[in-house]
Amino acid sequence: MPESVKKPLIDTLMSGYIGQGPRVEEFESLLSKWIRNSNVLTVNAGTSALHLAYHMIIENSGDEIITTPMTCTATNTPIVNTKGGKIVWADVDPYTGLIDPDDIEKKITPRTKGIVMVHLGGNPCDIDRINEIAKKHNLKTIEDAAHAFGSTYKGRRLGNNTSDFVMFSFQAIKHLTTIDGGALITKSKDDYKRGKLLRWYGIDREIKSEDLRCEEDVKEAGYKFHMNDVCAVVGVEMMKYVEEIIAKHRANAKFYNDNLKVDYVKESSDGKSAYWMYTIHIKGGRRDEFIRYMKDNGVLVSKVHSRNDTHTMFKDFKAELPGLEEYYKSMCSIPVGWWLAEKECVKIADLVNKF
Repeated sequence: MPESVKKPLIDTLMSGYIGQGPRVEEFESLLSKWIRNSNVLTVNAGTSALHLAYHMIIENSGDEIITTPMTCTATNTPIVNTKGGKIVWADVDPYTGLIDPDDIEKKITPRTKGIVMVHLGGNPCDIDRINEIAKKHNLKTIEDAAHAFGSTYKGRRLGNNTSDFVMFSFQAIKHLTTIDGGALITKSKDDYKRGKLLRWYGIDREIKSEDLRCEEDVKEAGYKFHMNDVCAVVGVEMMKYVEEIIAKHRANAKFYNDNLKVDYVKESSDGKSAYWMYTIHIKGGRRDEFIRYMKDNGVLVSKVHSRNDTHTMFKDFKAELPGLEEYYKSMCSIPVGWWLAEKECVKIADLVNKF
């Protein structure tokens, strides 16, 4: 955390108002300008942003959301916690781990309401193709861009494309942090207005009333998902550094691209990754051995996320996923963050190449 965060943070803490207020509005305005989309709702976590999106898509118990199992569980847990929603797993590309548009189309049923695409590690999915499928079948689309703040698709920053909803995470270790927090970006102004109510119990905070609590008729039950000024002021300050942080991630990734002798996940043809993760493939069934080898040499590497379809909590949702089987047995992420010095990248690349 840069030293410059201290003063605005302390000023906010001592201001007499630390709830959702002027710093949240300022942060949302900065995000809107950066993304070039005015429909920005900050919330207390990326998971909460997804929960709001699912709430606006799922109508009845048994409604289905097509999603990827290759992601953080936070992508999929809110589906089953929202009005009895059901998960339908789509397969992933065996090389990139990104959701497979062809398999998405095969999984659509009369109960399908939406499609989730996860920009794994910051690498954008085939957004236009997936949205074409959704439009054909009258479905909503959600982008989980928790890893992908600053990634672009066809020259545009994520959040300014064709999907109905885009989620960003500002959790502690993301490119842009508010200590904890997230944002939901909507294509529709109506979804934006509805989400604005839902993130604060369903209450309209902007209504003019003599009652300070402004609890007029609440038409739809909502949640306590809003961001507060303390988190928002950290985001305001960190926005000054985010392009530099993303550039450092990309520079470290380029170093690996130029120097690694193993197979690594390349950027999507229409995308530009922010590289929250840098994923390589360790073939021959030696991935777990590689993880131990790197740890023994002082470098922490990881699968980062486990495939969701094997978790007990998702036991009711089964699917044949050959692409995932192939991807999952060899993938591994190596450090790529802004904090790495050049000599550390050299060490990591040398260790990988010697394995």
